[in-house]
Amino acid sequence: MTSPARTCDLPTPTAIRPTLAPRRHSRRLHVGSVPVGGDAPISVQSMTTTVTADVDATLQQIAELTAAGCDIVRIAVPSQDDADALPAIAAKSSIPVIADIHFQYRYVLAAIDAGCAAVRVNPGNIRKFDDKIREIAHAATSAGIPIRIGVNAGSLDPRILTKYGHVTAAALVESALWEASLFEEHGFTDLKISVKHHDPLLMIDAYRLLATRCDYPLHLGVTEAGPYLQGTVKSAVAFGVLLTEGIGDTIRVSLSAPPVEEVKVGQHILASLGLRPRTLEIVSCPSCGRCQVDVYTLAEKVEAAFTGFPHPLRIAVMGCIVNGPGEAREADLGVSSGNHKGQIFVKGHVIRTVPEHDIIDALIEEALRLTDGNQDTIEQG
Repeated sequence: MTSPARTCDLPTPTAIRPTLAPRRHSRRLHVGSVPVGGDAPISVQSMTTTVTADVDATLQQIAELTAAGCDIVRIAVPSQDDADALPAIAAKSSIPVIADIHFQYRYVLAAIDAGCAAVRVNPGNIRKFDDKIREIAHAATSAGIPIRIGVNAGSLDPRILTKYGHVTAAALVESALWEASLFEEHGFTDLKISVKHHDPLLMIDAYRLLATRCDYPLHLGVTEAGPYLQGTVKSAVAFGVLLTEGIGDTIRVSLSAPPVEEVKVGQHILASLGLRPRTLEIVSCPSCGRCQVDVYTLAEKVEAAFTGFPHPLRIAVMGCIVNGPGEAREADLGVSSGNHKGQIFVKGHVIRTVPEHDIIDALIEEALRLTDGNQDTIEQG
């Protein structure tokens, strides 16, 4: 459906956006080409689910994660075959690769030699770890790569667990800082730290405490967060609290779901806090007895129609003609539906009404018109 030519120079409503707390001061390091810490953008990580020794399958999954917007990828190295695959994977991956080591310190050295961008070690699991730190620190220093000390409740250092009797925020932090101090004794401070737990509240307390005890970059994660919905909620709650307080330098959303979904959720969390440029955002009402249109289906159709749209847009899909434009005033454009028709609005102003079956086409037309030379206006709206 074609409408008369016009320019979309409607005024953008003035809004006061809440601000986050100042970013916690942390030292900066580099995971390959990705800076972490300091004032660097908060990066999104995920982890492959393939058998690392299957180089082709692992690289294919890394490519999928990269396409989804993943900044850094972690791969498990539980066996010698996996360690042997690291040189090929590190060389061909389009994003930095972190080797995840749990049980054998020699795999740490193998990962460094293989050209991995970083190594994650789990102090509670690696056998004979403490007396090998000098060797590991020297190898990492020579290669110029950082190490993440990754502590979690399931593998807390037995000595610490005995001291506290059960897993606490203080226990997680003490374990992490103890291992950090061993690296510091050898002059190695290119460290990241994580203190993960499946309970968001305990995890929040642990990171808050850790943030006051060191200036190392912090990797946020709710470990074993659960299936998609539960894990997303837990991660969003925990990350939202910490990031609004300025705590956190890189994140990994842990889901019992395909890793690409972890990346998508992580990006949405950051975008919702203004910590990553937004792309497409659908603002849609939850529906109610006043609705005369299937809002759920319409919102899905709008999302599908605008997938891959090259400009960041906030599009509202509202089911109430009376309140829709006002409730979605901060959207770039949108539709309020009812009585088999839709009111198309831009920046809260109704500009035309179309039949229900023409809503998608009308939104696309207005989006193209609105973004023609007006990207700065959209990003600020």
